[in-house]
Amino acid sequence: MPEQQNIEYKESWHDDYLKWVCGFANASGGTLYIGKDDNGNTVGVSDYKKLMEDLPNKIHDLLGLMTEVRLKKNKGLYFIEIVVSPYSVPISFRGRYYYRSGSVKKELIGNALNEFLLKKSGKSWDEVVEPDAKLTDIDKISVEQFLKSAKKAGRLPGGEKLSLKELLDKLRLLDKGKLRRAAIILFGKDPGMFHPSLTVRIGRFGDSESDLRFEESVEGSLVFCLEEVLNQLNRKFLIRPISFEGIHRIEKGLYPVDALREVLLNALVHRNYMGAHIQIKVFDNRICFWNDGKLPDDLTIELLKRKHSSQPRNPIIADVCFKGGYIDAWGRGIEKIINACKEAGLPEPQFEENSGGMLVTLFNNKFDHKVRTVEKTVEMAVEKTTQKLPRNYPETTQKILDLIRQNPRVTRIELAQKIGLTQEGVKYHLRSMQKKNLIHRVGADRGGHWEIII
Repeated sequence: MPEQQNIEYKESWHDDYLKWVCGFANASGGTLYIGKDDNGNTVGVSDYKKLMEDLPNKIHDLLGLMTEVRLKKNKGLYFIEIVVSPYSVPISFRGRYYYRSGSVKKELIGNALNEFLLKKSGKSWDEVVEPDAKLTDIDKISVEQFLKSAKKAGRLPGGEKLSLKELLDKLRLLDKGKLRRAAIILFGKDPGMFHPSLTVRIGRFGDSESDLRFEESVEGSLVFCLEEVLNQLNRKFLIRPISFEGIHRIEKGLYPVDALREVLLNALVHRNYMGAHIQIKVFDNRICFWNDGKLPDDLTIELLKRKHSSQPRNPIIADVCFKGGYIDAWGRGIEKIINACKEAGLPEPQFEENSGGMLVTLFNNKFDHKVRTVEKTVEMAVEKTTQKLPRNYPETTQKILDLIRQNPRVTRIELAQKIGLTQEGVKYHLRSMQKKNLIHRVGADRGGHWEIII
């Protein structure tokens, strides 16, 4: 049985494995087995008596945890089971914090650590008070724009009759009279003065990302950026096909406005505001939106595309945007994007986790000619090689080949989930298969595809 999200196998004990115990405690708990190989087969431990005496004390003294340490026996071989419960407070090992994500243990540093500690304290980033911010830092024009939208949505009755301070208090943007970070993000005159990475950068590219034609930056509050970014895209970046009905000029956008607006809203509302700025890359056949911030651990791309509960990274910002009529509170954003593209006759958008953030790609009708041709070529090549594939490869290699045949654009994350390996394990197998000339990568890691070349 391969390792899973809440299970780790080790053939023998090393004190460094306390990091795994720490990672389980900081995540959703888990079980560490000592005396089993990577496939879950019992290999036994000879020093089990000493370990049964030492491990509970080490775990308690170095981590401050109470865990169940059990001695088990299988086919005459002893192994140890360490059951770790999730903890509501952050747990550190020698001053460092570890977290179990998927089947990988990782050390939390920088922004990831800040976000983790906030979450464990019961707070979100946007809930924290901005100590140097004052009411004079709030842009009244952005507030008026928000109130117009809220009135139209009918989700904030009587909001226009409140004073600025009363409105901010009603929206939970004040904490004992002091502005929270969410207030500055939503309505600040100059949010970048407090958090410099709030810029939205837009670039127009040629055939590749190395071919940058021109770019623009948009800075300001969330309410301002939402409209201004869409205006910039419309005026400078997106070609609008023109047709005529009689003497009337008809312009049709390459992408449905609802889809563009929803993708941008998702990026603005759910981004990690301690991370990098939002990037929008415009190509002839697609437009890519990237925002910093990974999905919650229990939410995958596939689940994201189905009905799911809303799990906002910035709940106060999300709640205000809901009251303003900008977003729904039911986790329907992705569904709306997909439906808008479908109704416009466009290909289904692509969603993927990339470089610690979320990447959403919308394709226009030029996609059929330039990109689907590639996919059709890959599909035909796969069909030709399907019958020639021998079946004497190792099991993992054969599984990867089968999955690539089914979907040449399959990602390492998807391979890891379907095969039951870690991402590092998948990466190792892919490199080995490339060296053996079994497969070939066409294009970049993002946007490329695999070809079977045997």
